[in-house]
Amino acid sequence: MNTKIRDLIVTNAAAIIAGLLLSGLMLLLLHINPVEVFVYSINTMFTDKYTMGEVFLKATPLIFTALAFAFTFKANLFNIGAQGQFYMGSIAAITLSLQLDGKVPTAVLLILVCLTAALAGGLMGALIGFLKARYKANEFLVSMMSTYVALAVMNYLLRTFLKESKGEYPQTDAITRSAWLPVIVKGTRLHIGFVLAVLAAVGIWVLLYKTPLGYRIRAVGSNASAARMSGIDSNKIFVTAFFISGALAGAAGFTEVNGVQHMLIQDFNSGVGSAGLGIAILANANPIGIIFASILFGALGVMGNLMGRMPGVNVPASIVDLMQGFVMLFVIISYFFRHYLENRREKRKLQKGA
Repeated sequence: MNTKIRDLIVTNAAAIIAGLLLSGLMLLLLHINPVEVFVYSINTMFTDKYTMGEVFLKATPLIFTALAFAFTFKANLFNIGAQGQFYMGSIAAITLSLQLDGKVPTAVLLILVCLTAALAGGLMGALIGFLKARYKANEFLVSMMSTYVALAVMNYLLRTFLKESKGEYPQTDAITRSAWLPVIVKGTRLHIGFVLAVLAAVGIWVLLYKTPLGYRIRAVGSNASAARMSGIDSNKIFVTAFFISGALAGAAGFTEVNGVQHMLIQDFNSGVGSAGLGIAILANANPIGIIFASILFGALGVMGNLMGRMPGVNVPASIVDLMQGFVMLFVIISYFFRHYLENRREKRKLQKGA
């Protein structure tokens, strides 16, 4: 086995185990038996069809936002604004869905809404890429701050133009079933958006590793100066990479609005962007690995919810965020530890060569 792959598997496995152990310790401090709670939640998750469907349902937007971060990362860029692009996609999805609801066939509506949501997120991403290319702006800070802009725009629209008909709450009207994403497993809420997310991950892998554009993106990520000298326009790559990245995050908004929420409310799914970042790191920015890492995080979320509903045990609702937070913390630590091991290995090779 390749040394890098071995390090990736070992450090990630250690990070997940450490996160779960620390979560169990927190439960112990609350005088709750962690073994009993974990066994109950895992057993329920694997034996109940509806609950298993929830795992894949929660993984769907995470696949998209993790791909959004991973795609720019291949160009040595950092898109920390997937949450904002997710919100822009959600705004576009609910607006067009309400306008077209009942006026066009469902298949046509869903295709148009998906493309519009992706375009909305992509344009926001492209703006970040343009600022990076034209003015050498720090894409980390610009993308991060763009999330607050998108959040403010969404909150404004929910209080004005998109506010529900009664005018009582900062949310939109619900879309009818003709605008819902079709369920693919009867008896669950799992919709076709999960299939779309998996296809997107496969498509991004093909784009990155089997196309000239993917080669140019990875070349810029490896060495922007060398890529420029070989004739690759890095500024175009910045804009293109951020556009595709934003489109992926925008598509996540479509799957959540038309597949789960069926309306737009304030601050919904506020952690999907940050979770995607951790998932991308866990998968080492590999699009195929992101599918499995997202399912893992979806399972953690479902496990936390099951713990909170366990009969006879008072597990706090915050255990979901606690588990995911601990795992993500150790995943990030493992990322830097892998780099430390790799650098030390390279130094030894240089010393031997000398």
